[in-house]
Amino acid sequence: MTAVLAARIVFLLSAISLLLVTAYGPTQASELNYPARPVTFIIPLPPGGNSELAIRLILRQAEKHLGQTIVPINKPGGALTIGIGEIGRAKPDGYTIGFSAFGPMTVTPFLQKVPYHPVNDFKQIMQFGSFNVGLTVHGDSSFKSLGDLVAHARSSQKKMTFGAVAAGLNPTIMKKIAEKEGIEFTAMPFASAGPAEIALLGKHVDMAAGDFSPAFIEAGQTRLLVVFRDERSEEYPHVPVLKELGYNIPCRLFMGIHGPKGIPDSAVKKLEDAFTKGMKEPEFVKGMKELRLPIFYRNSKDLSDYVAGGYEIYKEFLK
Repeated sequence: MTAVLAARIVFLLSAISLLLVTAYGPTQASELNYPARPVTFIIPLPPGGNSELAIRLILRQAEKHLGQTIVPINKPGGALTIGIGEIGRAKPDGYTIGFSAFGPMTVTPFLQKVPYHPVNDFKQIMQFGSFNVGLTVHGDSSFKSLGDLVAHARSSQKKMTFGAVAAGLNPTIMKKIAEKEGIEFTAMPFASAGPAEIALLGKHVDMAAGDFSPAFIEAGQTRLLVVFRDERSEEYPHVPVLKELGYNIPCRLFMGIHGPKGIPDSAVKKLEDAFTKGMKEPEFVKGMKELRLPIFYRNSKDLSDYVAGGYEIYKEFLK
């Protein structure tokens, strides 16, 4: 390449850049190039749990379609509220997004002070799945149903203990069950569901409420008594849900992607498209099946409406 030709190419590229800035302004011009660098993805969970594995699964597939690397960073603590808060405070340029889940977005804000407003501070991007959460006991427990457990709690002089995250839907469900039955459960708080399940395996607690490992259930090491969902799970069709047992407790579950409010619509569209295509990849479908987690899709608008609706439902429910 001659020096003259090189100079002409540089001049042409500069002119194009100038035209973009003139026509769209510097912010809009940068939006046209999004994403121009790797995207940080905040996971408000510790590594290794069933849900955390599902998040990493969708990230690997979405980056194939985004055209940039998605860098996961674990920010656990505060029943997911620490990581969620960091997402809400991030610069709204589309380069910091993260995991959106039912607990910290619709339940926990009414139970403790959180550093964000679930509806006003975020832009929901899409939903890729849902949870299977519920109440498990040790595999050699004599409890075959929630009714067995409640009957024992009534007759026992010792309060039964359950492991769960410190705040959120799962400990709230246990509290509501106990209130309805006129019994008491002692909560043993954990940073996440994984350590609570390990405590159950070691028989340090009588039960665990929340996310669970399908491998332990299928190996007979734990037993699932009830699923905390509004409808029966396809993965566990023979296990009842709360409403079937007479507990009118809303369970609006979702696994989603969101970012701070103010992300440009063009960036949201590119992210939504990449994650939507990612959840159709065979590796994602296979992985979710192995994790025994439901695949469920909502677009940006539908997930925004679902989160806002859930926020209002739990506001009334937890008065």
